[in-house]
Amino acid sequence: MRKFLLLTIILISSNSLFAQTAKDTSWKKGGFFSINLSQTQYNNWAGGGENSLAINGLFNVFYNYKVEKTTWENSLDLGYGLVKLSDNPLRKSDDKIELNSKFGKLAKGKFFYSGMLNFKSQFTEGFNYPDDSNAISKFLAPAYITIALGMDYKPNEYFSLFISPATGKFTIVNDQLIADAGLYGNKAAYFDSTANAIVSGKKTRAEFGASLSAKFQKDIVKNVNLLAKLNLFDNYTDKVAANRANIDVNFEGLLTMKVNKFLSASIYGNILYDDNILIPIYSDVNGVKTQTGTGKRVQIKDVIGVGLAYKF
Repeated sequence: MRKFLLLTIILISSNSLFAQTAKDTSWKKGGFFSINLSQTQYNNWAGGGENSLAINGLFNVFYNYKVEKTTWENSLDLGYGLVKLSDNPLRKSDDKIELNSKFGKLAKGKFFYSGMLNFKSQFTEGFNYPDDSNAISKFLAPAYITIALGMDYKPNEYFSLFISPATGKFTIVNDQLIADAGLYGNKAAYFDSTANAIVSGKKTRAEFGASLSAKFQKDIVKNVNLLAKLNLFDNYTDKVAANRANIDVNFEGLLTMKVNKFLSASIYGNILYDDNILIPIYSDVNGVKTQTGTGKRVQIKDVIGVGLAYKF
């Protein structure tokens, strides 16, 4: 009897230990971190040139859940860069905060009923250099929050296409001076003849319309990973009927090439067009670069780096 009880206790303890140590395969997590540093130094160089020092960091982490008919995808993308030219102070060259969360329930086949949340902003102040006294952007100025409901098509693990006929897009400009300028689609301040604000600029702007989000991420060859994202938004409820045909476009691409465990190269590109964002326009006035107004423009950013990287 004692042997039977002892054997029973051992079996129960073993099963309990196995249950505690069994791996939970419903969650998948990982990420990528890189820091790139470049320097150019001249001394009595006949060809001329300008000393420079640049540092840039990228961080990406994901935490995804999948079990039976339920999926939940979460990701955080961060980027920050600084550059120093000759005797000039450090200037910001890259600044990005983006959080994504998408929850889905299987509808049929490869289609999911889904809801998506997206948040974008930046860490620090931004300037239109050489003017480094008047900030044109800060943390939460602007910030963009997008909430969407729709259908998600996921034919495989590396591609998804999310279409939403009901999307809310909210722009936040949490700084009164920046809000007064009305650069981010928010209503600008109304000034009198002496440049005093009679009516302050609005710190928020709400839009409602349709959106499309496509994502592709895959190792295209050994040690080379491609991430591409396309986001489209159309505010079909704009009070100005002519503006309802304007589509906001945001395309991002990141190519990472792994050299070994700790060395890699990366190429990042971003093409953005938002009809509500006004870009400063400069002209040459008597040999001096002078801002002469603002206008709607395609925005392009690229970051190329080689340095330390770690994938987890």
